[in-house]
Amino acid sequence: MAMRRETLGGLTCRIISRLPEGVPPQLVVVLCHGFGASGHDLVPIADELFDLCPALADSVEAIFPAAPLSLDHLGMFGGRAWWHIDMNELIGAIEHGNLRILRDRRPEGIDEARNALLAMLDEVRIKTGLPNRRFVLGGFSQGSMLAVETALNWSEPPGGLCLWSSTLVSEAQWRANVSRLKGIPVVQSHGRQDPILPFAAAVALRDLLIEAGAKMNFIEFDGPHTITLAGFEALAEMLERISS
Repeated sequence: MAMRRETLGGLTCRIISRLPEGVPPQLVVVLCHGFGASGHDLVPIADELFDLCPALADSVEAIFPAAPLSLDHLGMFGGRAWWHIDMNELIGAIEHGNLRILRDRRPEGIDEARNALLAMLDEVRIKTGLPNRRFVLGGFSQGSMLAVETALNWSEPPGGLCLWSSTLVSEAQWRANVSRLKGIPVVQSHGRQDPILPFAAAVALRDLLIEAGAKMNFIEFDGPHTITLAGFEALAEMLERISS
């Protein structure tokens, strides 16, 4: 695994590439980790992608930004967050069936997280000379929510989205801008037994994206809050289609 670390847009990023030195990528995939994970939590996915689809190694660069907020003060040593979440409040709302708390609230700190990721993306775009459509944004859980928020606010939409265990937040703002994602391929996967982000909330996000005209590949599975092989393979297939 050829990995280098760079600070891009103020974010510490791990960049994985098997391209020869000096050869620019034809496609960039940016994957953001979830709440409480380390900044390098998803890094092994890159080599798994390249091993599964060797052709991707000839064209794709993978970037894994670390969220800016440390959770050490909460006892989650090494854990990071894109914005703070009151987990006790969230769990209580889910237990009482109050899913609207996710959809109706705009998370405090999401604007700052989005702006940091936008700055990172624009720096990579300038360095590579690639247009927005040659980027795929995604991630897991909170990171996937950030991917949607960023896609809705970038200068032009990305070439695709990968949303593992995602959900609908900030519905009013997302609904106002979601038409920008018309025609964009989207991979979304979610477990029917997810105890953290309920399946019904994922369906609400799916329906919003379909309503906007996104090309949805929705993968549901019997399981919890996780990334499955099917969701991983769907990302690889999307990258192959976009990079060809």
